[in-house]
Amino acid sequence: MAKDKSCDADGQTEATATGATGCHGGAAEMERAARAAGQSEVLDRYAADYPQGPHDKPQSMCPAFGSLRVGLRMRRVATVLSGSACCVYGLTFVSHFYGARRSVGYVPFDSETLVTGKLFEDIRESVHALADPARYDAIVVTNLCVPTASGVPLRLLPDEINGVRIVGIDVPGFGVPTHAEAKDVLAGAMLNYARREIEAGPVARPVSGVSDRPSVTLLGEMFPADPVVIGQLLAPMGLAAGPVVPCREWRELYGALDCGAVAAVHPFYTAALREFEAAGRPAVGSAPVGLDGTADWLAAIGAAFGLSADHVAAAQNAAIPLIREALKAAHIDGTITLSGYEGSELLVARLLIESGARVPYVGTACARTAAAEVDAAWLEAQGVRVVFRASLEDDLAAMEGVRPDLAIGTTPVVQKAKELGIPALYFTNLISARPLMGAAAGGLAEVVRGAIGNRERMQRMRAFFEGVGTEDSAGIWEGEPNLRPDFRALNQRKLERQAKARKAEEMI
Repeated sequence: MAKDKSCDADGQTEATATGATGCHGGAAEMERAARAAGQSEVLDRYAADYPQGPHDKPQSMCPAFGSLRVGLRMRRVATVLSGSACCVYGLTFVSHFYGARRSVGYVPFDSETLVTGKLFEDIRESVHALADPARYDAIVVTNLCVPTASGVPLRLLPDEINGVRIVGIDVPGFGVPTHAEAKDVLAGAMLNYARREIEAGPVARPVSGVSDRPSVTLLGEMFPADPVVIGQLLAPMGLAAGPVVPCREWRELYGALDCGAVAAVHPFYTAALREFEAAGRPAVGSAPVGLDGTADWLAAIGAAFGLSADHVAAAQNAAIPLIREALKAAHIDGTITLSGYEGSELLVARLLIESGARVPYVGTACARTAAAEVDAAWLEAQGVRVVFRASLEDDLAAMEGVRPDLAIGTTPVVQKAKELGIPALYFTNLISARPLMGAAAGGLAEVVRGAIGNRERMQRMRAFFEGVGTEDSAGIWEGEPNLRPDFRALNQRKLERQAKARKAEEMI
């Protein structure tokens, strides 16, 4: 029986129809509903592309945030979301907080439109109304959890309307582990569409033009200066830096596929790499970071293009002395634990180590992939413990066990470190937004050394606030706080009974 849409106490939307439970129902239950609704193929593909474990999934924001940002950054591309209203509100809020400058389309639904299939008709009607070739090259339609679990068939949308490309993707929180990998879902879908266009006949030239030298496509979101630096590193080999994927406009996809090789700077772009492989383009992992990283990466690029040893040596000899001087001037003395969910954590750790830092632990929310093996092997050879699919508990345990001079991590890691009086930096805003490639990487050391130098100030602040309480006794109390452990125990028993009931239902 259909149930009207409503919100529970946590603000999550509940919409139960034809066996599909709302986003409060748990990942396992929603996955079962999605498979029953005919979504097994897409879920099996995600399971293969983005393997989970040792944890079910890292603690992360809604993964659809990643694919949403990729679409919103592209010129002449419209974005439409299909999902629970509170989810859409949260995603659009965060996207605009991070600088989105355009509207996000939304197709609302209730249990009736979900059950009868009218939601799909509403989506199709909305893209027909939106498909104006004077304004858009493409429209991206994204199913969130509930429409995916209910089997809303975006694959049945037309490939194009009035010359505007229609790209439909499913990005459920129960199928895509992290927002970083959701970027790959959309990037891979767009590359697949562009590759089929190329195979069908001539396509438009990229607005930025085409290099007269063989190019290397760069896979991963990077600091704006990094592609320029990489181009300078490649020039002695007669190569050029190509487009960066995810792209900023549709025509860049054609230029990205028209490369001699693709550099998997961020190694988690599994679907995108599959499209380059289908186009016959070899892939090279890692990136030109530090001395070893730059020398090895240039050698791997040279091998991918079949260049002579002299060409590779010329590029290495031009780059290595400058990088050596930059790292010498940017020396870091300190122990650092590092974690994040952007996918570039291993590259940053390599650069920190070559800058003199001691890095005993690196955690990344992304999975271990073939493109990540070069960096993982180098770090492990330096005695670093590298944890893929790291949980918050992994990151906190490493930070609390090592008690480093600096903790680089996600928001809760930074919060916990500061509570302990340990200097900390948020990876996403303060580290991944720095140049990492070539001699320009010295800028990273400046912010790191500045943070390490704050330890004494952190200790003074911690001493100043000593005694104000923590967690449910936080604040300044005139008397003893009323903690009521009996209430806590009662609620814990309630949660345990609910967990047992769910387990029993799964066994039926």
